[in-house]
Amino acid sequence: MQVSSLNEVKIYSLSCGKSLPEWLSDRKKRALQKKDVDVRRRIELIQDFEMPTVCTTIKVSKDGQYILATGTYKPRVRCYDTYQLSLKFERCLDSEVVTFETLSDDYSKILFLHNDRYIEFHSQSGFYYKTRIPKFGRDFSYHYPSCDLYFVGASSEVYRLNLEQGRFLNPLQTDAAENNVCDVNSVHGLFATGTIEGRVECWDPRTRGRVGLLDCALSSVTADSEINSLPTISALKFNGALTMAVGTSTGQVLLYDLRSDKPLLVKDHQYGLPIKSVHFQDSLDLILSADSRIIKMWNKNSGKIFTSLEPEHDINDVCLYPNSGMLLTANETPKMGIYYIPVLGPAPRWCSFLDNLTEELEENPESTVYDDYKFVTKKDLENLGLTHLIGSPFLRAYMHGFFMDIRLYHKVKLMVNPFAFEEYRKDKIRQKIEETRAQRVQLKKLPKVNKELALKLIEEEEEKQKSTWKKKVKNLPNILTDDRFKVMFENPDFQVDEESEEFRLLNPLVSKLCEKRKKKLRLLEQQELHEKEEEEEPEGKPSDAESSESSDDEKAWVAEVRKQRRLLQQEEKVKRQERLREDRQTVLKPQFYEIKAGEEFRSFRDSATKQKLMNKTLEDRLKLEAKNGTLSVSDTTVGSKQLTFTLKKSEQQKQQQEAEKLHRQERKTLRRSAGHLRSRPRRGRPFH
Repeated sequence: MQVSSLNEVKIYSLSCGKSLPEWLSDRKKRALQKKDVDVRRRIELIQDFEMPTVCTTIKVSKDGQYILATGTYKPRVRCYDTYQLSLKFERCLDSEVVTFETLSDDYSKILFLHNDRYIEFHSQSGFYYKTRIPKFGRDFSYHYPSCDLYFVGASSEVYRLNLEQGRFLNPLQTDAAENNVCDVNSVHGLFATGTIEGRVECWDPRTRGRVGLLDCALSSVTADSEINSLPTISALKFNGALTMAVGTSTGQVLLYDLRSDKPLLVKDHQYGLPIKSVHFQDSLDLILSADSRIIKMWNKNSGKIFTSLEPEHDINDVCLYPNSGMLLTANETPKMGIYYIPVLGPAPRWCSFLDNLTEELEENPESTVYDDYKFVTKKDLENLGLTHLIGSPFLRAYMHGFFMDIRLYHKVKLMVNPFAFEEYRKDKIRQKIEETRAQRVQLKKLPKVNKELALKLIEEEEEKQKSTWKKKVKNLPNILTDDRFKVMFENPDFQVDEESEEFRLLNPLVSKLCEKRKKKLRLLEQQELHEKEEEEEPEGKPSDAESSESSDDEKAWVAEVRKQRRLLQQEEKVKRQERLREDRQTVLKPQFYEIKAGEEFRSFRDSATKQKLMNKTLEDRLKLEAKNGTLSVSDTTVGSKQLTFTLKKSEQQKQQQEAEKLHRQERKTLRRSAGHLRSRPRRGRPFH
């Protein structure tokens, strides 16, 4: 539920929540209500209170139990039962409905006026009868005492259809070229029609003669209003025996007393849009007038604005639920609007819980949306020079700032910055220049990092697109447009080092293959410089002749690999000689260490090496161990690093190894002595 306030009048929008699809199961709907807070807190006053595309007209039956609405597409009518808070029935029609009317208290007798000149009667069971009028109709009214239907439209005649006799009667001939709207006074039966010339003609159905003529077009022009075309009558409504409200196509509402040809009051909507509907609210002496953008409620005696309502979408029709504060709107959207204004009256009987709900909301007020107000902070007030208004009625404190009237804000802003229009004009000129530049030949903007790689990927993408017409190629994602690899073209740490050993071994022919690409890069950089200086782009230069040598030649590739290896061996030899020269130049100096209190002296060498290893990084530690001979690092042919190391033996391990060595030597001597004794002859008696 959304709450808005204007002139301290609360307006509750009951149709602003999320709508769930019809094809969802009950289990999924319950699961959504548990997960989504907006779905759980929404108020679904009437189930499926919407149209597939657009709602054109909406009305309430005379007994207040049924709400009928027409819409498109397909053209249809839907009837909602307020006692059941759900859809009663839905009927599809042959063409779109201009307007309709319930001839009975409920939905058992409905009359539809279509945009193809057909009149369609529906009974409680469905379609009943269909006939046609000579000209396209725009509105109709029903005269209950005589059972006559009056149709007005694109003709000077008002067609009459008598439902008791079941035939057309002689039409009423008006002085107008066309008639837009009509209405019948429920008290004395006076029939009035609004013409395209801005006049209202009043007829007596008993004598079939014209009894009055009002020139509303001339009366709608005031000193403050600006009118560029002839005002036509777009809305007409009677209230009681003597009051009549007329709406014009230029956005004015005229209030008449039938005893005078001068309007009592002229109310301008200030939007210049045709008035769609006019309704009277008798309890507060209000008039509700609506155009396609706003619904205004104002006092019929003074013309002072009471409150206003501005939906998000254009308004097609407005219906005031009788004897209540509920307002129904047909909009240019599938959802039909439901608004509750407690000041106008209580909630209808079928949704009386709204009164308790609004009372609870007033006890626990939440954030309020103020129409026609601008939210400004204290810093904005300082920039505008309006800090002296803090505490006055012009500023309403709210959270960390203030609300002020939007008209005052625009007026003060114009005074503070009188050259705002010039800045706006310069921005528009700049946008036009950028649009014309967009029509030029677009340059390939390369990233700052890995430009050659980006150019290579662009060329591969172009070749792939050219080859798609020959054979079907599987579309793979481009690295340049993939967010996972964008850091490779932004962070300098990912720059490809072409001088490294790994790159040169893996890409031995990169120098020959990238010659044309490097030339393209230089050309693109020059073009970017020219563009920054706002000079004309240079004409395309002829490309260099392609090399006749084939990159697929195996012998050339092998020779290039051998050449690269020889160069790498020479570079490694030079580096080794430099390291030896540096090692010879270094002079080792004796270092002295002091034993801390409470520590035992073990060995200067152990403590020094341990301290060195603790203070150095991993790279320095590896270098130190390689220098001591316990570590060796070698490079493989594909660029990988191979690392081998040996562990230092402790004193205890050395003693154990020496003991084992002595033990092995003793066993060897014992074996030798035992073998020598076995080889000696026995001394004693001979064996017989």
